[in-house]
Amino acid sequence: MASGLNRMGDNREYEYTADRSAHREEFSKIVDWIPEGSRVLDLGCGEGSLLKLLVERKKAQVEGIEISPSGVEVCRSKGLKVRQGRIDEGLPWADGAFDIAVCNVTLQMVMYPEKLLSEMGRVATRQIVSFPNFANLRNRVELFLYGRMPRAMLFGHTWWNTGHIHQLSIQDFKELVKGIGLEIKKSAYFGRLAIPGFVRLAPNLLSTIVLNELVKPKTANKNKGDK
Repeated sequence: MASGLNRMGDNREYEYTADRSAHREEFSKIVDWIPEGSRVLDLGCGEGSLLKLLVERKKAQVEGIEISPSGVEVCRSKGLKVRQGRIDEGLPWADGAFDIAVCNVTLQMVMYPEKLLSEMGRVATRQIVSFPNFANLRNRVELFLYGRMPRAMLFGHTWWNTGHIHQLSIQDFKELVKGIGLEIKKSAYFGRLAIPGFVRLAPNLLSTIVLNELVKPKTANKNKGDK
């Protein structure tokens, strides 16, 4: 690394420890959206906080996949069934193996987000996906005033030392979902300006984190013999 550049806080590679546990704002909503006893796959499950929560609150049958060896180790120490691997390539599960596939704030960190969503649609009936909305008001103001990559959504990092390699907006996500052949069933919005009721007037401007439930479109059965 070049002299004078500080790698402190570099989040391109995650290291997890057994005493680390996360509880994100969107966890409660994810739990609400998942019926009791569901078969759930968490893609990019980190140290297993969400999986553990789903087991405790929803008695879910959970599995996970995580690229970080330390994350996998911590998950297994918690008694969770987690394997190591990438989530943006062919997944090692059969079609329809799960009721729900979850990918929480990880879509923007993979090389092939389109492959990730496509595989989620293959292995699960429903998909729950969240991501940072890069088009939020704070980012727009920062770009306008300073003329550089906004740092508010990079959590203290800069463009070159963050694992957030794809910056996308709600509109971008909608286009990708449609292209893959899925549809958005419902959404939830988070952030300082995401005031319930008000945020739905301009979610692409007011929300910082967006949570979506995706489903496969229902195809009406048509009798070609009918005139």
